[in-house]
Amino acid sequence: MKNKHLEHPEDTILTGDLSVLNWFLAKSKLSVKIDGRPAIVWGTNPANGKFFVGTKSVFNKVKIKINHSHEEIDKNHSGEVADILHACLDSLPRTDYIVQGDFIGFGGDDTYTPNTITYIFPEIIEQDVIVAPHTIYATDGELKDAYVIEDFVVFDDTEQCKFVKPVAWEIDEDFVEIVGFARQMSQLVDFVNEKEAKELKIQLNKCVREGREVVPGTFDNSRLISFWLLVKSIKEDMLFLCRNNGAKAYIGNQQCGGEGYVRTNEFGMYKLINREQFSHANFNNVNYGQLA
Repeated sequence: MKNKHLEHPEDTILTGDLSVLNWFLAKSKLSVKIDGRPAIVWGTNPANGKFFVGTKSVFNKVKIKINHSHEEIDKNHSGEVADILHACLDSLPRTDYIVQGDFIGFGGDDTYTPNTITYIFPEIIEQDVIVAPHTIYATDGELKDAYVIEDFVVFDDTEQCKFVKPVAWEIDEDFVEIVGFARQMSQLVDFVNEKEAKELKIQLNKCVREGREVVPGTFDNSRLISFWLLVKSIKEDMLFLCRNNGAKAYIGNQQCGGEGYVRTNEFGMYKLINREQFSHANFNNVNYGQLA
């Protein structure tokens, strides 16, 4: 599977790709999406066999920033990102894998707000760094050619690093009938090309950002937006059935289920997120994307 941005299931149908309907029905692997910042990548560089740390820029095609030493961190990064990478270089355990995760914070507390969500752990974290690993990569060449692999890896805490990896599960429910209805409705829809889909996503995200309801009649292609809302409702029903044993999570003073989940099967890897709750708050977070 290619290294790519995770999509909302409903956004994938705009061009007429209905494979996500099969995705809803297939047996899947579920993981918790942690709202950390910035993204950290670490592991063994296949080009030289050395341990490295970095941000997602290790995967860049041109301006590649891979750090095998503190000197390289100072050369490639500055400010808070550099401080975090210095600590990760000292604290992350060596591994043969290529791992991506989210940085939660430095040890010494039980409450952390790395980005939009506040996490409250049941105890004071004593390790130096707290990281939430979520993706394992492999490559047949360089890091810029890395792709996601499905191997499940257990990350054990060390004296210096606390790994946040909640267990996630779904309450079993039959989605066959509603997915069948969606297939019937899709026959009445005029789908769009990639360029038009990109423009629609901007409009839909603007509604989420501004806290406005998505009303099909306000769009030129109302049937497509109605179908988008139907697929979104199936996603929301599935999200309602997801559970995890992670730390308590809050947006402001309101407890929530966390950022959401990543669900993976033979038909793809998509994120299950409450857009009106988390995405709205994330879009309006002044820290959003600053350390990405």
